[in-house]
Amino acid sequence: MVELKNIYKTYDDKVNVIENLNLIINDGEFIVLIGESGCGKTTTMQMLNRLIEPTKGSILINGKDIRSVNKNELRRNIGYVIQDIGLFPHRTIEENISTVPLLCKMDKKEVAKKVKDLMKTVGLPYDIYAKRYPKELSGGQQQRIGVARALANNPDIILMDEPFSALDPITREQLQDEILRLHDDLGITVVFVTHDIDEAIKLGDRIAIMEKGVIVQLDTPEEILKNPANDFVADFMGKNRIWKTPDLLKAGDVMSDKFAKISPHRSVAQAIEVMRKHDASVLVVIQQNENGKDKLLGLVGPNRLRNVTDNSIKVKDMMKSDVTKIPFDMTLTEVIGIRDKNNILYSPVVNEDGELLGIISNTSILNVLSQIIPGKEEY
Repeated sequence: MVELKNIYKTYDDKVNVIENLNLIINDGEFIVLIGESGCGKTTTMQMLNRLIEPTKGSILINGKDIRSVNKNELRRNIGYVIQDIGLFPHRTIEENISTVPLLCKMDKKEVAKKVKDLMKTVGLPYDIYAKRYPKELSGGQQQRIGVARALANNPDIILMDEPFSALDPITREQLQDEILRLHDDLGITVVFVTHDIDEAIKLGDRIAIMEKGVIVQLDTPEEILKNPANDFVADFMGKNRIWKTPDLLKAGDVMSDKFAKISPHRSVAQAIEVMRKHDASVLVVIQQNENGKDKLLGLVGPNRLRNVTDNSIKVKDMMKSDVTKIPFDMTLTEVIGIRDKNNILYSPVVNEDGELLGIISNTSILNVLSQIIPGKEEY
């Protein structure tokens, strides 16, 4: 775990670049620092490996103050990837990757195996690229080698300072996917600085939004987009961005918890009365479980009621029971796909215990859309 406690960074004895910053980064977390130019995000990151020293406060890694650790020893356990990559131009790719492990007296055979494994991991086969020089690689390939070099000494933490910002969009997206895969596979802690909001949303487990040396909101991408802490965050992230990123909207965000319920033992005549009373287009047939929660049994719509001639028939005998249930945390993209594929109008939303939470309809989706996109007409 990394902990920044009451951190200040002051220049010229008066200008606070960082002001009373507190941040905990959990083991294996991918955290993104983002904000306008000059907000202090790179300064914050560089204090983690003592490229910059704080004016006040303390930084702890696994409970140990980093000021008590030799700088070189500290940095050997923290990988560092920057925009300009910084590969040694007159050394081969193999030599670039092996630099830090050899400095740390790692066994040469072990280093050679490590280099081969890492080159395979970042998608640049050893037999093809090991003896090449940086100038013989594309920008994206060089950045992959930069990542491999940062991983070479088995660090617990990797710092990445706008590493993909100089790359073309296609290469950038490929490397974003690559670093996410590496993060998942290796379980390393990543601190990533970017000015690109889409990149932050895609990569971060949590995002720290900074303004004038202060973290103004620290949370998951979903929570920041749905509930920005203030006007600055809302404007910075973009008020309509969540609709442009539908994977961040879940079934629970677009369901309605206002719907008409009915017991399976009620008659058709009673079902028609409930539907009229609530002006409902569909009735949800429920039965309470042992915890007093609603368990979904089926749905009844006007077509099924209209075709029944015997009003004494019970709801359970004519309801639609093969209903597609939607998990609460399913993404809106998946929800819409299922609804379109199966021509579904009403989708019950359930929790992991199968308890009914709400109903998704075209109207409930449009209601959310109209709130996110100002000026959207309601139909």
